[in-house]
Amino acid sequence: MNAYVQSVIENVRKKHGNEPEFVQTVEEVLTSVAPMVDKHPEYEKADLLNRMVEPERMFTFRVVWTDDNGQTHTNIGYRCQFNGAIGPYKGGLRFQPNVTPSIIKFLGFEQTFKNSLTGLPMGGGKGGSDFDPAGKSDAEIMRFCQSFMSALYRYIGPDIDVPAGDMGVGGREIGYLYGQYRRLKGVWENGVLTGKGFSYGGSLIRPEATGYGAIYYLQEVLAHEGDTIEGKRIAISGYGNVGWGIMKKAAELGAKVTYFAGPDGYIHDPDGVVGEKLDYILEMRAKDPMHCKPYADKYGVEFVPGEKCWGVKDVDVYMPAATQNDVRMEQAEKIAASGVKYYIEVANMPTTNDALDFLRGQKHMIVAPSKAVNAGGVAVSGLEMSQNSERLVWTAEEVDEKLKGIMKVIHQMSVDAAEEYGLGYDLVAGANLAGFKKVAEAMMEQGIF
Repeated sequence: MNAYVQSVIENVRKKHGNEPEFVQTVEEVLTSVAPMVDKHPEYEKADLLNRMVEPERMFTFRVVWTDDNGQTHTNIGYRCQFNGAIGPYKGGLRFQPNVTPSIIKFLGFEQTFKNSLTGLPMGGGKGGSDFDPAGKSDAEIMRFCQSFMSALYRYIGPDIDVPAGDMGVGGREIGYLYGQYRRLKGVWENGVLTGKGFSYGGSLIRPEATGYGAIYYLQEVLAHEGDTIEGKRIAISGYGNVGWGIMKKAAELGAKVTYFAGPDGYIHDPDGVVGEKLDYILEMRAKDPMHCKPYADKYGVEFVPGEKCWGVKDVDVYMPAATQNDVRMEQAEKIAASGVKYYIEVANMPTTNDALDFLRGQKHMIVAPSKAVNAGGVAVSGLEMSQNSERLVWTAEEVDEKLKGIMKVIHQMSVDAAEEYGLGYDLVAGANLAGFKKVAEAMMEQGIF
């Protein structure tokens, strides 16, 4: 490996050893881009990599709110504005008890290259809080969101930083956040947040866009292999907006999700999640997002408690779409042994580095990385920003067609970058190289700061 790349990785390990998720993603990206760094000695002279792995700025703030019983609570809020070289900072807000500075930084770092791959002018950022929206009333969530935005609004804007939703932050939360922003600023800057309701500037198909984009990317992989999506059986983790989008678009294109996992176990439905079952998924998760067993009870299919569906053999594609580090070495070995050819990451960093390296080393498998596969969500967020700035409203069909085109380009960029460096059809390395290239060029052209 390039000595400069290795020194930067060691420096990150030393400085951020207590932030494992961040260290993991930095190692994965920098290892992939080492061949490009070899060809650009000017990067070392400008210390480009050490600059690139540190956020431009990161805010931590307290969020104080009152529950329905009058009890006051204090949470921690974060916003990491990681890299603005190619556009305003762009990335979601995550409300989950496990949110830490490490997770926010790794997501912001990944977002920088994901946004670069879309071809849209968006920098990388991420934010959130250790607040848990589960079990909270609408009024409690509104008060929390208002308090959160009261601290955040000073640092965001349509040309500065444009947050969106992520885990725990859906249309309801975005609405409360935007209402408080408008209240504090006294202006209609609907381009300051994406994932908004359609009635006040949101884009059609945004909730399902990440899942749709993942299926479009899968189609490109299949086409590269002389294959088609018709009849494919898919196993996923998660059944939130992303998982639901995968289910819906797969069904439209003649494939079907036959396995999906939730916090309580996994479902096996040989007939697939199609037709009215798609509507029931929405109903089920609205009532209780922590349990998928009601699906098995309703449709008389298999439910395996306390397990994930990694290692099942009667599928054609694995698509981890829930959360980071969902697939570790133990699960990766089961996946490889199943003989399945396609492993398509969808969630942010769902596979640990050792497990990902292991799967990439399997000659019978094709592995696609999340930063490319799940870029459809932020791509449609970018399209929402365009509609806001131009006071336009595109139809669902128009947005869907633009999304499909973006995913096609992302796949081709990854293919071209990998081939340029003699790496063959290595989609993981190709996505890192392609995303890194644009950010690196922008940073070099803008001088040292």
